[in-house]
Amino acid sequence: MGTMTVYHGSYTAVPNPRIIIDTQTKDFGPGFYCTCIRRQAQEWAMQHTTPTVSTYSVQISPDLSILEFEGMTEEWLDFIIACRSGRPHGYDIVTGPMANHQIASFVCGYQNGSLSREQFRVLAELDHPTHQITFCSSQALKCLTFITSEKVTL
Repeated sequence: MGTMTVYHGSYTAVPNPRIIIDTQTKDFGPGFYCTCIRRQAQEWAMQHTTPTVSTYSVQISPDLSILEFEGMTEEWLDFIIACRSGRPHGYDIVTGPMANHQIASFVCGYQNGSLSREQFRVLAELDHPTHQITFCSSQALKCLTFITSEKVTL
């Protein structure tokens, strides 16, 4: 992974990120969610009344346990279903495509049996690219260096 820049969309600047344990289960479980796609972070931020994007530099420590999904593979689908079911995992960082609202409906379709794995794959490939990197442990959060934040509009 090396050094990279990531963005977090929220209602406020987040100079000191923390692990967020939400009542709703997320794609990669509890964590601090970012993306390398600035526009996606802006879209996340626009869900709030004071949309703000925070920017971070990331230097990944080699001793962390990292799970990286290159695409919407069967393994990615199984992992998301497990996380959304509340099952914990032992990774410090998980990165890969995001199951946005459209993809999430396909995941539900697969879970309830109305879509096969093949149908899921075909539908998922039609959606636009997304990315998320989730910092799932306090050790992973130490890889983040806050750079700046700004109020945004689309």
